[in-house]
Amino acid sequence: MEMAPLTNPKYQLLSAFHFLLLLQTKVLCIQYKVGDLDAWGMPTSSNRQIYTNWSKKHNFQIGDSLMFLYPPSQDSVIQVTEQAFSACNISDPILHMDDGNSVFNITSLGKFYFTSGAPGHCEESQKLEVSVFPTNGSFSPSYAPTMLPANSPSYSNVFGSIPASSAMLHSISSLVTIAIGSAMIILLSCI
Repeated sequence: MEMAPLTNPKYQLLSAFHFLLLLQTKVLCIQYKVGDLDAWGMPTSSNRQIYTNWSKKHNFQIGDSLMFLYPPSQDSVIQVTEQAFSACNISDPILHMDDGNSVFNITSLGKFYFTSGAPGHCEESQKLEVSVFPTNGSFSPSYAPTMLPANSPSYSNVFGSIPASSAMLHSISSLVTIAIGSAMIILLSCI
């Protein structure tokens, strides 16, 4: 099977489309140091809302991560439910991290709740709520329309019939495979 020559306008158009598709892909994954402080710890009396204010300044996305730094002999981080967060109930955490250099990877949309695992620290405002919502261009099934109206038009042949040789079909399928593979590699590199 013969591949389309690189000078073929159809091949060049498909290559340009592939390049533009790669440019549109968000590759940026950020590791946030919680609170932008040297350590995860109890807020001072003059800045009790430091973690609330810090969280509101950032736009967290899937692929980002949160890094909690603290002395492991003095503190820990736990992920809790919204109810446990509000009540400062640290008895039944979803996740317990206590190594002093704890990283939480954001892998889904929603709200995440964290507090110190040390008794009394949550009550002193050492807790963090993180919201992860879709941004422009992101897709979330919960925000997608469930069905199109019954009278929506169909444009299956809007560009007319396009003759395709088997070599061109092979080139297109190769480009699609490369595009999907490239997107998967980019996404996996953020995790």
